[in-house]
Amino acid sequence: MKTFRVAATVVACLLAFNANAALFEDDEARRAIIDLRQKVDASQQRMTDDLRKANDDNAQLRRSLLDLSNQIEVLRREMATIRGQNEQFAKSVADTQRVQKDLAQGVDERLRKFEPSKVAVDGKEFAAEPAEKQDFEGALATLRKGDFAAAQTSFLGFMKRYPQSGYKSSALFWLANAQYALRDYKSAVTNFRALVAAEPDHLRAPEALLSTANCQIELKDVKAARKTLEELVKAYPQSEAASVAKERLSKLK
Repeated sequence: MKTFRVAATVVACLLAFNANAALFEDDEARRAIIDLRQKVDASQQRMTDDLRKANDDNAQLRRSLLDLSNQIEVLRREMATIRGQNEQFAKSVADTQRVQKDLAQGVDERLRKFEPSKVAVDGKEFAAEPAEKQDFEGALATLRKGDFAAAQTSFLGFMKRYPQSGYKSSALFWLANAQYALRDYKSAVTNFRALVAAEPDHLRAPEALLSTANCQIELKDVKAARKTLEELVKAYPQSEAASVAKERLSKLK
């Protein structure tokens, strides 16, 4: 009986110990679960905070991207405006340069009307003013039309306006021809002689002497004509006028 009580006591003690152990284990489990829940809650809170922060960052990034896109669009429009302005400016510059070129060309052309230019007449080259050239050619054209009186007036006026002209000797020659045609032989002789005296090497000099002799013949001054023809043959033996002079000499008595 005593043994039974001891055994019962031992069993009771074991049961009490197991109950306490189980109770202890339950408390530990609850605390572990609470800790775990707290950790999970904290982790979720961090995740929530991180997500919120990420959303905020994404929103800020989207706003920044939108601002950047707007700035790019503004810059694109500004660049397009600048390109348009540059194109307009380039066109304006090109137009201005073209106008300046046309103006410069026009000025050059107008200046050329007043600037001396090189001309060649009767084997001579010299500089002549445009008006001088025009006046000489106009007088010569009048002579060729057979208006000898007007030609005489034109050549006399020409030599008065341009006393140092390179055309002077040629003008004397054609003036004398106009006077010959008008039968003003004395004036013709004077001007033919003036040509030979001023420029003995002039291309028209031999012809001027021959024409002088013709005038003298018309004036019935055969002696003077013979002398002029002899002068021509001696001074210009190779000229065509000298060949004609020789024939004339053979016929003059």
